[in-house]
Amino acid sequence: MNGVDERERRWRLVLGREARCTGGLGAADRGMDDALAALYNDRGLGRNRGGSERGAGLGGSAPKVARWLGDIREYFPTSVVQVMQKDAMDRLGLHQLLLEPEMMEAVEPDVHLVGTLLSLNKVMPDEARESARALVRKVVDDLERRVEQKTRSLVQGAIDRSVRTHRPRRVADIDWNATIRRNLANYLPEHNTVVPETLVGYGRRSRGVQKDVVLAIDQSGSMASSVVYASVFGAVLASMKTLRTSLVVFDTSVVDLTEQLTDPVEVLFGTQLGGGTHINKAIAYCQGLITKPNDSIFVLISDLYEGGVREEMLRRVASMKAAGVQVVVLLALSDEGAPFYDRDNAAALAAMDVPAFACTPDMFPELMAAAIQGQPLTAWVDKEQDA
Repeated sequence: MNGVDERERRWRLVLGREARCTGGLGAADRGMDDALAALYNDRGLGRNRGGSERGAGLGGSAPKVARWLGDIREYFPTSVVQVMQKDAMDRLGLHQLLLEPEMMEAVEPDVHLVGTLLSLNKVMPDEARESARALVRKVVDDLERRVEQKTRSLVQGAIDRSVRTHRPRRVADIDWNATIRRNLANYLPEHNTVVPETLVGYGRRSRGVQKDVVLAIDQSGSMASSVVYASVFGAVLASMKTLRTSLVVFDTSVVDLTEQLTDPVEVLFGTQLGGGTHINKAIAYCQGLITKPNDSIFVLISDLYEGGVREEMLRRVASMKAAGVQVVVLLALSDEGAPFYDRDNAAALAAMDVPAFACTPDMFPELMAAAIQGQPLTAWVDKEQDA
């Protein structure tokens, strides 16, 4: 197939059967075209929206939708399949069909689909629940494999480096940057050197708990992907003996899921996506979990749309920061692009030197490492915006 024919083929698939293209399609392309038409024609998957129709659609039939899901997995790569599944949910309201077990076996598991299943958790019949759990576990296990090694390595390294000693036993244990800063008063200009009167070194690795981490996750519907990623990261952090990790989810009520952190699937099915948001109430509860402020990190994952008392929420954050808690506010923990969030509350937090920004899952381990070492997090706003 020459370049002109290939361009015409692609335009034909993009524009549909009404395109004025002279070339025809092969059998595989016709199957691909039918799958696209079923989703993106004017009627959608059988829903009459008026106007002309590019394809036969799928009606409201679960068997037809299941076959369509199988077709798109045959014709398109996984990344495209996931986009088409999400479009089918957003455009055509196929959520209810996911309550049938055979549909669970036909879909391509991904984070967005997990979020959809969790939103249906309370209305899901028993026969569909086990299939949903199996699908969610597949996604969670894959995420854990991807993030565990990097998270453990960076976070444990940060913990080791956060311990300081003034009597390092080996040259390799000396933190030269910190040592130079500590001894700048001993600078000898005639020799262009600093006399290291006081050494600063990395302390020896401890087996005990070094830092407390409290994750508070907004479970409003728009935060579905963030809930999935935060639950997986929470489970990984909870498995590290040098951290004491707590996980709290909230809407208008607050639920402590720390005891379920050994199994992130149980954490996810303990959430209830949707509903209002009382951030102030969640922060108040988390304050009660913090017993060592100077060794604690509080991570609030929320779009900051507060349905409670805004002024009290901001006062609580200021109080935590003044006590020595490292406060991190993430507007989203996902790879979905720029999030929607309350800009007034984000600006108010920034004025307290508590930057609020979105974070991708790939960057979260590095963010936690920086927070553990007490590094300023203002640079992360620009870094994530550039990403």
